Amino acid sequence: MAQLGGVPVLILKEGSERTRGKDAQRSNIMAARVIAEAVRSTLGPRGMDKMLVDSLGDVTITNDGAAILDEIEVQHPAAKMLVGVAKTQDDEVGDGTTTAVIIAGELLKRAEELLDQKIHPTIIVSGYKKATDEAKRILDQIAIEVDPEDVETLKKIAITSMNSKSVLGAKEHFADIAVKAIKQIAEKKDGKIEANRDMVNLVKKQGKSILETELVQGMVVDKELVHPAMPKIIKNAKIALVDAAIEIEKTEFDAEIRISDPTQMQAFLDEEQNLLKQMVETIKNTGANVIFSQKGIDDTAQHYLAKAGIAAVRRVKKSDMEKLAKATGATIVTSLKELKPEHLGYAGLVEELKVATDKMVYVRECKNPKAVTIVIRGGTEHVVDEGERALNDALSVVRDVIEDRKMVAGGGAPEVELAKRLRDYAESIGGREQLAIEAFADSLEIIPKTLAENAGHDQLDIIVKLRAAHEKDGLWMGVNINTGEVADMLKAGVLEPLRVKKQAIVSASEAAEMILRIDDVIASKPHSESKGGEGTSGGKPGMPGGGPPGMGGMPGMM
Repeated sequence: MAQLGGVPVLILKEGSERTRGKDAQRSNIMAARVIAEAVRSTLGPRGMDKMLVDSLGDVTITNDGAAILDEIEVQHPAAKMLVGVAKTQDDEVGDGTTTAVIIAGELLKRAEELLDQKIHPTIIVSGYKKATDEAKRILDQIAIEVDPEDVETLKKIAITSMNSKSVLGAKEHFADIAVKAIKQIAEKKDGKIEANRDMVNLVKKQGKSILETELVQGMVVDKELVHPAMPKIIKNAKIALVDAAIEIEKTEFDAEIRISDPTQMQAFLDEEQNLLKQMVETIKNTGANVIFSQKGIDDTAQHYLAKAGIAAVRRVKKSDMEKLAKATGATIVTSLKELKPEHLGYAGLVEELKVATDKMVYVRECKNPKAVTIVIRGGTEHVVDEGERALNDALSVVRDVIEDRKMVAGGGAPEVELAKRLRDYAESIGGREQLAIEAFADSLEIIPKTLAENAGHDQLDIIVKLRAAHEKDGLWMGVNINTGEVADMLKAGVLEPLRVKKQAIVSASEAAEMILRIDDVIASKPHSESKGGEGTSGGKPGMPGGGPPGMGGMPGMM
């Protein structure tokens, strides 16, 4: 609202709330820091789990940063940016979500201290940008080359990504599966190795032990055969993939058929049967003994297929059809008339098995399949879900390393090395930006500090020892969470992909920079608020000034 000659002039919609200057900055920084604090205790092998209960009462137990932030219903706009950081990190590299969020929270905490020293936000943002570019350059410089055929190293990288998950007893088994799966689907393109993570199909089935999770060299389709008389086991399967219905198509326009003689009715029905018989004959003549259809299969056609000894599955998802094509070498055809023997794929064995309470079709023993399936087992639904999250991380990090061929050690070692080198770099920059770069360096040390704190050790002692070790050229010295001492992480086999580290720092820095540049928050009145209801600043969630108690008066969060 503005005043013009004593008369108030309404500029914003009635009920809008505006926060400006330092208040807006502090509110945004506080919201983002609370999000970082929420996931901080989950970092590392000794990190704790969170139990999340949604509005329907469904329970999720996990310490996966992306899963936690995805489940929490965050309302504050600045906090949503940090949730976006976790999502980007998960989509791009598949791991390091908690690291990215914690670093972003610490960057904002250090920035707040600089703001109190009257340093302008744009100078802090400029310093952070320079520090990010330098950090990326240093990481490229210190990264270690990895041979994609070095299975032992790939397994260590997979195990490191799963160390914080609750599937600890099965991590060796899971690492073995993840490495085999990614190596199987990896393809060479233009001299580079590419591994499409989507070509690893994850099927969750409750029951048995998590150690009975298996890798299938082919596909598992979560459907059953359409007719009980069809063969349940087919060896040397020739597989047809059809994106067409095996049934009589209805006309696109309304038609009326007038029958004056009962024999004409019978002839009409016979012709329908003959058409379906011909469709089945077409499939049989190609030599196919298994057919997967993306659309429906008529009941009569099912009978003829069963008589011909052909196993059929209908209404298969499009994504599963694409993976079946990659696994078996078959070509998906859009019409039965186009189906020829050269379009068929091959699998050594196709069988229908009952897994838990459902029947599923296993397509095994494919020749060099470029799509594979992992069937995840576990005693309870929560164990199976956590197994899926662990495998997702393991598959992603193995893919990152196979594609980039670069890794670094973990345990906080690269962060301490970056902090040391960034402090030297800051001196060469000088001016007020030097303070921002030093703040960036200090922020990176939050990772080894948190690892030590979550393991029950004194973070101050650890950071002093780490800095001393890195001054003596101990490049890969990190936190040994078991002893509370510093140790060579490379020798300990704690390894991470270079891509994960770089993305975590870049994502965290960009989110912090964006939040720091905001000096004005204009929030409209929520739709749910009635016209004669509460005041606009009366603690409405998502509005500045409101929020649950214990949040420091910050906007509503969770």
